[in-house]
Amino acid sequence: MAATETTRPAPFGAISIFRAVQAVSGLLAAISTWNDARVTRKALSKLSDRELDDIGLCRGDIEALTR
Repeated sequence: MAATETTRPAPFGAISIFRAVQAVSGLLAAISTWNDARVTRKALSKLSDRELDDIGLCRGDIEALTR
């Protein structure tokens, strides 16, 4: 019975390209997360103290919530 190898090495540069795509993807995810926190912080800052109290928050909680 003959044994054949079914694994092959990646083509030249494929791993480098994969890592570069992962880095760009990670960067875009970080920017998206930062922007979501910024939008949330801005929306909560526009609310009055009474509206914040209605949802169980105070002004001091806004910064901690968006981290």
